[in-house]
Amino acid sequence: MKLLTGNDLALGDVVWWTGSGWSRHIEDAADVGDRGEGIARAEEGALRVNVPYVIDATQTPDGPRPAHIKDRIRALGPTVRPDLTLKPADPAAGSWVI
Repeated sequence: MKLLTGNDLALGDVVWWTGSGWSRHIEDAADVGDRGEGIARAEEGALRVNVPYVIDATQTPDGPRPAHIKDRIRALGPTVRPDLTLKPADPAAGSWVI
């Protein structure tokens, strides 16, 4: 599985390609397959996202899980303060980071 990620150009938030737009939540991410680089160029050119790139991921029952620790941290949010993650009320939110 291949996902496309980057940063929202206006806000700087980490975002994930959904197949039709961008989401802050990795659960919304769509498999881009071999189309990722083309989508990245088009979205960066349209000034919607900064530094988009394709990553490897696996599908789990809870949604996509990035293969690399860097992208798992980007998907969840800060690791030093769990209350600042994208899902602070979810006690299992950080369980898949490592």
